[in-house]
Amino acid sequence: MSAEPERREVGDPASLKALGHPLRQRMLRRLDRQGPATATTLAKEMGENTGVTSYHLRQLADHGFIEDAPELAKRRERWWRSRPQDLRFLPRSAMTEDARLALGRLTELDAAADDEALQRFQRQRDTIGGWGDAFLFSRSALRLAPDELASFWEDYLALVLRYRQDDATHGVLPDSNETRRILVRFLAFPDID
Repeated sequence: MSAEPERREVGDPASLKALGHPLRQRMLRRLDRQGPATATTLAKEMGENTGVTSYHLRQLADHGFIEDAPELAKRRERWWRSRPQDLRFLPRSAMTEDARLALGRLTELDAAADDEALQRFQRQRDTIGGWGDAFLFSRSALRLAPDELASFWEDYLALVLRYRQDDATHGVLPDSNETRRILVRFLAFPDID
């Protein structure tokens, strides 16, 4: 297991807007899953032109979500990689209205991406052997005060970070017969009558 990634709290509207763009989200997922890439590589993979992917990569870098990978560069080629981070968001009550709106859009994008990932798994699960049984699902209800919920959240994050495996290319380990990239999600919110 690797060291804990940099903990970063995000709450400014500009960073949230940078993170909450659909193409940037796709690019980030690609960099997280497959490792460093150039704007040209991403443009081909995503059906965009290089100018568009280059612009969006620079925006992500300007806000600290990705970084240059100069050791991979050849001539004028510029490589980018994701930055291992433990991203946290300011409490909604501490955000400006613009930040709240941007976080809402980001949350919607993330939920849609998670739904798509679940749909892909469901369509393929009968064809992936024993991995088809690797679906963990739990629904529970707890009666907690806000500070207890915050403590529960920190315990959950500590568990995730304990099992996170990052290699030298920032989170890219190949799947094998024994290991696969596992999507882990947690959702908790008050039950409003």
